[in-house]
Amino acid sequence: MQKKQCCDQKGFTLWFTGLPCSGKSAVADRVAEILRERGMRVERLDGDIVRQGLTKDLGYSRKDRDENIRRVTFVAKLLTRNGVAVLTSFISPYREIREESRREIGDFIEVYAKCSLEVCMQRDVKGMYQKAIKGEIKEFTGISDPYEEPLNPEILLQTDQETLEESVEKVLKRLEELGYL
Repeated sequence: MQKKQCCDQKGFTLWFTGLPCSGKSAVADRVAEILRERGMRVERLDGDIVRQGLTKDLGYSRKDRDENIRRVTFVAKLLTRNGVAVLTSFISPYREIREESRREIGDFIEVYAKCSLEVCMQRDVKGMYQKAIKGEIKEFTGISDPYEEPLNPEILLQTDQETLEESVEKVLKRLEELGYL
């Protein structure tokens, strides 16, 4: 049996976007786990973790949010180019910067974790939505800052209506249809 060569795997970026607490990270984590079980090289780039290192100097203004996504895009592009499955989970609230990421990365699959604001607020264990409503958190997506829904995502998840496993299955099925699995 021949070992898979390093370049046999085609790299791609799954770009999970959606409101805070929409389920982006939960789905991305599970998909990453399954891809690893299948022997694929996988990297996860998550908003909370990236902001602890790569982008800790940035705030939450539109300019800083766009710069955050530009830096993540650079990393995702390098990994994708080198045959890695990259799963990002970032609110990335603005269409324009998501489209810029799509153009830069190339093998880019937008995954919209659509979830009602009410359900996102119910899932919020950190209490961020309540703080935003009280004005304690400025520029909070979905409350005091806009979220621009994707117009034509490759994958639409209804995370307030689907189970985690149903959402994961949708992602895996679409990756197969696109020839990445």
